[in-house]
Amino acid sequence: MQQRTYLRVPPHAPVRLRGIPGGHDGRRYPAGVSSQQKQSASRAASAPAAAASTAPTGPRPARLSAAAALTAVEGLALAALGGYMLIMGLAGSPDSAQQAEMGGLTVLALAVLPLVAARGLWLRRRWSRGPSLITQIVALPVAWTLVNGGGALIAAGIGLAVAALVVLVLLVNPTATEALGIGPRETP
Repeated sequence: MQQRTYLRVPPHAPVRLRGIPGGHDGRRYPAGVSSQQKQSASRAASAPAAAASTAPTGPRPARLSAAAALTAVEGLALAALGGYMLIMGLAGSPDSAQQAEMGGLTVLALAVLPLVAARGLWLRRRWSRGPSLITQIVALPVAWTLVNGGGALIAAGIGLAVAALVVLVLLVNPTATEALGIGPRETP
């Protein structure tokens, strides 16, 4: 027994199928899809790939360069802190060597995010804005904790807060977003 597939079509839109008398003109596909619709669907599917492969052109804006540089400085500072913690855990006399070593390794791993984001910003990669924004948002509570720590930590906390706020402002600037290929959202 053959299985039959039925297609409900509104009466005002007749559909000619191949193999049916009067429907063998070659311009229609089964289920009423025209060749023009099929071409526009294939073009729409290939458009994101073409848009992703094209990099923004023109000179890099100074705002984007400054955001990349400040993000890289934050990443390098984290890497230096992680290295210091790791070395002091191995060579110093901490209360818990295992905790000091794991803390150093954790901070070193966390330093990777701003460093990768800084490189992406420098190369004008669209994806790099998100990790950099996340790094700055996470840096603000850390800066607050440092300021509340007192002593020399106050200066470090203020410096971190200023750097984080400056990078946030630079990255939400329309010049930077356009340079990264992020356009304004379209309203429906």
